[in-house]
Amino acid sequence: MAVLRRLTQARRSPTERSALAGEAAAEAAEAALRAAPQPLPQDVAEEVPQGGEAPAAGRKAPRAPAGNHTPDPDDPHAAAFFDCDNTILRGAAIFYLGVGLYRRGFLTRRDIARFAWQQTLFRLHGTEDPDHISDAKHTALGIVAGKPTADLEAICEEIFEPVVADKIWPGTRALVQMHLDAGQRVWLVTAAPLEVARIIARRLGMTGALGTVAEAREGLYTGRLVGEMLHGPAKAAAVRALARREQLDLDRCAAYSDSANDIPMLSLVGHPYVVNPDGALRRHARAQGWRVRDFRTGRRAARIGLPAAAALGVLAGAAAAAAALHRRRRLG
Repeated sequence: MAVLRRLTQARRSPTERSALAGEAAAEAAEAALRAAPQPLPQDVAEEVPQGGEAPAAGRKAPRAPAGNHTPDPDDPHAAAFFDCDNTILRGAAIFYLGVGLYRRGFLTRRDIARFAWQQTLFRLHGTEDPDHISDAKHTALGIVAGKPTADLEAICEEIFEPVVADKIWPGTRALVQMHLDAGQRVWLVTAAPLEVARIIARRLGMTGALGTVAEAREGLYTGRLVGEMLHGPAKAAAVRALARREQLDLDRCAAYSDSANDIPMLSLVGHPYVVNPDGALRRHARAQGWRVRDFRTGRRAARIGLPAAAALGVLAGAAAAAAALHRRRRLG
């Protein structure tokens, strides 16, 4: 039966895999939203503002740039969708996770060097090598197979939580807050594993996250993805699926991204925004008349290939989970 499932998965077309990945991400996001406890009205004022940490004393919260569309207050059919890497965070979230795990001894120098070389090639040529992506994905999924999902979630939070605050673009954070202040739902949409995406979304006070879903059965990873990585067309499929489930009108929604890979997602909504764009997306935005926001100063932010970086995150998380289990068994 397991072999049949693998064959069925392999025979799916790229469009079918994108649709499956999108549906899985939307289903997981909606399930998490239903399961989340809703704060009582009197508790809301005592919480940290929805944009994340409260600004330090004497420092004003960032303001959204002038020229943005003004979200209609409390519109139940409008939402905002934000890409993560280089849109909300400087660089790639999953790369930071991998570095954190390396510093804790969960990854070897060989692991880091291998992925760094692949990222260097990406930055030189501007496109991801399909062989590198396939190699990274299969290696990561092979290691994660059989590991408890709870262990990976706990270790991702331990490693990643301290990183977020220092890596957020203040300008994009202000855009997130603009939508939250209007009473809109705000979603993170990223190729990163769902376990990491949820940490970032919670840190920013977002409604939830759409991320790559790794298949699990009875609390253990099977070593397969549901569909494929949430990248390119799969992101658009996830946004469409969530809009259908949440009864959103995409013409009244906004989306933000830095990468030409996300043109399918940006093209779905009535208010597309280009943030810290790569060259291809900047040209496309100029041709389409889309709004451009660039929060980088001095030098351009380093680009990191999303699929390979996300695979690094899965690999790193799997290695961490395996190490944690080994320590617990040895101590027990």
